[in-house]
Amino acid sequence: MLYAIVDIETTGSFASSNGITEIAIAIHDGRQVIHFYETLLNPQNPIPFFIQKLTGITNEMVAHAPSFAEVAGQIHELLQDKIFVAHNVNFDYSFLKYQMESAGYELTTRKLCTIRLARKIIPGYRSYGLGKLCHQLGINLTNHHRAGGDALATAELFSMLLEKDAEGVIAAMLKGRNSEQYLPPHVPVEEVERLPKQPGVYYFYNNTGKVVYVGKAKNLSRRVRSHFSNNKAGKQKQDFLRDIHRISYKECATDLMAHILESTEIRRLWPIYNRSQRGYLPKFGLFVYEDRQGYKRFAIEKNKHYFKPIHTFNTLIEGHNRLREMISEFGLCARLCNLAKSADCSKGVFADSCTGECSALLHIDEYNNRVDDAVNWLQKQLPTFAFIDKGIAEDEQSCILVRKGNFYGMGYLKDGVLPDDIDQLQEQLEPMPDNDFIRNLVYKHAVNYPEKCVNF
Repeated sequence: MLYAIVDIETTGSFASSNGITEIAIAIHDGRQVIHFYETLLNPQNPIPFFIQKLTGITNEMVAHAPSFAEVAGQIHELLQDKIFVAHNVNFDYSFLKYQMESAGYELTTRKLCTIRLARKIIPGYRSYGLGKLCHQLGINLTNHHRAGGDALATAELFSMLLEKDAEGVIAAMLKGRNSEQYLPPHVPVEEVERLPKQPGVYYFYNNTGKVVYVGKAKNLSRRVRSHFSNNKAGKQKQDFLRDIHRISYKECATDLMAHILESTEIRRLWPIYNRSQRGYLPKFGLFVYEDRQGYKRFAIEKNKHYFKPIHTFNTLIEGHNRLREMISEFGLCARLCNLAKSADCSKGVFADSCTGECSALLHIDEYNNRVDDAVNWLQKQLPTFAFIDKGIAEDEQSCILVRKGNFYGMGYLKDGVLPDDIDQLQEQLEPMPDNDFIRNLVYKHAVNYPEKCVNF
């Protein structure tokens, strides 16, 4: 069995918009390096200044070097039928696969990551970055951040790992389609293996312990693994994989509960890689306030963080239609509801419902009582119900509560007993923020599964 130990230097961190400036390939027979290939490459785009400083490779050095396409055939010959080995293998592999395909070649080889192998075969070191690991192991690393120096050091490391692999870790990694080699280099495989095949929410953390992504799943194990099943060459995917250092999860009884928890957690944590739902908040609210004369007035306005609306709407038209319904039902003044711009709303579209309150023909208290009646009517129109479903344990049921049209929270009922009193029920549930996204999810399930709804 032959191994191709690879290291590359590049103009950036992802393959689709960056080029390779240098490549080194050490062919290893399981005991030693038997062939070594190294060349500078013209990336056909400028090398950023900070990368020039890091690698020492300048634009002048690669100006007359071959392009990747010119040496692709030779590189393909070196790599085919070999085990592709690299320190953080998915980075090097993604670049070479992308460049190979661009040159008309296919790269389909098995892979080994020396970071993952080192963590399993020689555990307990403080750092597994190539430079620090070589220093800790006494491996001679010269010309660091150049392809040749790093490839030869990786080859020496790989020889050491082969010698110390008493448990057959390398053979296990190569057996079949071993999923571990597809994981990002910093993610402990144990955290992936312990994921249950149940609904829930999962969290990806960066190296500082900050949550960078929250997702929901019907099957936590399958969904998390799917993130690592491809190694796309784009910046978004490569940055995403590079940032993941740890995984945790919260199991839920149902997919609906997982969906709700995901939405809540995204809004609580605002992870940098979550782009969906960022703008999914109700845009308008129905507000009630008292003016200088003492009249209670309605207004449909954009939602404000510091005022709680009576009800929320996704569109202004939806809010105006509901307010017109209340004007007609309770004889409210269109001008005091901020729908009639004219001082005399007894003319025009609201003429039939105008009672002259804006001219103070009704006493303020009498008009305000109508507003209160309208508020109470609206709240009674909004449903209060519990959505009951299976629990995580066999002796419990899950419960999602909507009260007066708003999502209240969710939790689990021990022994599957639903209290008759809604206040007692609330004490058993975890209150959670309400938003239109969650509310619409629950309403949709209530319509589809009316047998699971208990009205209060």
